[in-house]
Amino acid sequence: MPTRADFRERRAQRRRRERLTYALIIGGILLLVAFVVLLPSLAPVGDITTPETFDYPSPDDHALGDPDAPVVVEEFSDFQCPFCRRFHDETFPQIVEEYVRTGKVYFVYRHFPIVDRNDPAQESHTAAAAAICAGRQNRFWEYQDVLFANQNGENIGDYTERRLQAMAETVDLDMQAFDTCYGSQDARAAVAADALFASQSGLSSTPSFLINGKVFLGAQPYEAFREAIEAELTGS
Repeated sequence: MPTRADFRERRAQRRRRERLTYALIIGGILLLVAFVVLLPSLAPVGDITTPETFDYPSPDDHALGDPDAPVVVEEFSDFQCPFCRRFHDETFPQIVEEYVRTGKVYFVYRHFPIVDRNDPAQESHTAAAAAICAGRQNRFWEYQDVLFANQNGENIGDYTERRLQAMAETVDLDMQAFDTCYGSQDARAAVAADALFASQSGLSSTPSFLINGKVFLGAQPYEAFREAIEAELTGS
């Protein structure tokens, strides 16, 4: 017949088995969490497209041209927005050549990340924060060219942290300063401030523009921008 000591030993063994089971379950959960956290850093960076160099006139952080120019054009954009890329590729260079380089337009880029609203990875926001950090080294315009050149879709991993770092290297940024900036709250706060300004200005889509404070929506053809800018220049 089992003695009281036998029962105590069995209970102790059962408790040890339970503690071991709990420890294994918790260890497995911790390993899974660590794998999920580290997975982005283990993923391959992939190819980075390097665009042709463009000569931007008088770059100053996120602005171009003469701040005393008679017309101020503010762009509100998202690096994942395909229409923003269309404007960047087709229309923006013409505005720079015709109006910014000639001192007629002061052009300002503002961040308005909206494509990633339902994306846990928040790629529009991460790309915008990285661009803020490039701007801290006065290389925003070169970096935004690389960002748009590597836009392949929406929320598909174009702007992971490792890819953003690789893009920063292509424009010869100080990587220690870039990483410190990117890891800070300052860059995110700057993006949030731009987005708040966009919302307060009544904007809800990208690309959107303010031309001397007047709302101008969409990636319209260059002729439409020229008409709007000329109206401000002539006061009509």
